[in-house]
Amino acid sequence: MPKPYNPYAYIIRLEARILGVEPAITRTLELPSDLNFAQLHEVLQAAFGWTDSHLHQFHVGGLTIGAPEAIEDTPYGPRVFEATEVKLKDLTFPYEADPTLSITYQYDFGDDWRHELVLRRAGIEDDVKYPRCVAGQRSCPPEDVGGYPGYADFLEAWLDSGHEQHKAMRRWAGTKFDPERFDLDKTNKAITKAMRACRGDYQQRQI
Repeated sequence: MPKPYNPYAYIIRLEARILGVEPAITRTLELPSDLNFAQLHEVLQAAFGWTDSHLHQFHVGGLTIGAPEAIEDTPYGPRVFEATEVKLKDLTFPYEADPTLSITYQYDFGDDWRHELVLRRAGIEDDVKYPRCVAGQRSCPPEDVGGYPGYADFLEAWLDSGHEQHKAMRRWAGTKFDPERFDLDKTNKAITKAMRACRGDYQQRQI
């Protein structure tokens, strides 16, 4: 017997890229369609290697989605929709042969790291546990490096042994930092751990 039709029987394939950085820092994720935006935040943090030390929000069309209690509400600012109440399956894709939807994930309002997220629907594979990362390029920048201009200056000093700030930047970033490193297995373990810890919400709300 054929399986009954289920309009939500798909996953979301998400191509994520940190804007302003070249060569590109990317992650390709496959996500269950019932994932909410608080969980999506946790997956992105784990996938890129951020430490969840700063505020964040998603920009979806004209809407802002995040944790309202963590973002200052102003009379003229946008309303922030509760991230746990909006799921990926709530998004509306355009009516095209291969529809995609682009949204922005903003992390750390000071350094202003903006991630372009391109989403498309894909079929569910048997015996696969979602969410998962299937590909990626390069390590994410160190926290508090100063956004993409600061990261460019940091890399210049970090890579050049003759630079006056070379030793200082190496000490500050730590000996394990490598801008070209990406470990798929380690990334997926981090995603699994984050999903268990957040329990459908933001991890900091569980503390």
